[in-house]
Amino acid sequence: MKHTRQDLNIMQGWSLEEKIKVSQMKILEWYREYNGQVFTSFSGGKDSTVLLDLARQVCPDIPAVYVDTGLEYPELRDFVKTKDNVIWLRPRYPFTQIIEKYGYPVISKEVSDAVSGARKGQPYRLARLNGELLDKDGKKSIYNCEKYKYLLDAPFAVSARCCYHMKKAPLNKFERQSGRHPITGVLACESKLREQSYLRFGCNGYERRRPLSQPLAFWREEDILRYLKMTGIPYAPIYGDIVEVKKRNGAPTLKTTGVSRSGCMYCMYGVHLEHEPNRFQLMEKTHPQQYHYCIHELGLGAVLDYIGVPYSCR
Repeated sequence: MKHTRQDLNIMQGWSLEEKIKVSQMKILEWYREYNGQVFTSFSGGKDSTVLLDLARQVCPDIPAVYVDTGLEYPELRDFVKTKDNVIWLRPRYPFTQIIEKYGYPVISKEVSDAVSGARKGQPYRLARLNGELLDKDGKKSIYNCEKYKYLLDAPFAVSARCCYHMKKAPLNKFERQSGRHPITGVLACESKLREQSYLRFGCNGYERRRPLSQPLAFWREEDILRYLKMTGIPYAPIYGDIVEVKKRNGAPTLKTTGVSRSGCMYCMYGVHLEHEPNRFQLMEKTHPQQYHYCIHELGLGAVLDYIGVPYSCR
């Protein structure tokens, strides 16, 4: 392990200025290690917008790579077009073929993977869904997800393969063909999987099978918003304004008045945790054409009904 959870907690508590300094140092180290043969993964979202700004301050010639999946908000796609030196990629298969062949992405990558594997009879993933997985101390593992065992009986296929085919595969192919090494804007606080990745490899994972830099891994969501607000750099309009609000304990924090996340429009990961109006309820108002397509033609409405997530404000 490169870091402990205590290390991560300490770093997450650093000032924004300290985080900027360390992140840019990690980017520069990565750039020098590979003699400039690197690139930033750029989705047009707020995290990758901050990453690109930080990276080009220290290494102005770093190219950005955008995967045009056809699933992004149109505002994001338009925003990407405003940036220089961006390489556009396309996935081999459309989303419709992915869900037909593999299944729908629901709850999270970890849960979707567990359900898909358990349905194939894989003991490890079945143990996770049964809540029977134990850690090295003989205690119940944090990776158990028995809460979602009901998905084994879902009348639709569930899979975590969507992200791989729509985004990772095109990027992996680009890496192989170009010889460049990626810098991504993922945050450890976004999921257990990303936290474990950071604890194991740190920001610059030179020893990974596929070397990968994650210089923002120790940032929090509020750091991203604070950076955008502090610097005033342009960001995709889909987020709306960045405003200060109060947490339940009265402490100030930042949030966006538009969408809170801007991944693939039709992705259902994490929607069960969102307050209303959730992403699909917002989409109903802001992007009615895409809403009708995903809810009624792609069948997301039936999936959301099954997992108990509302998707209409009507």
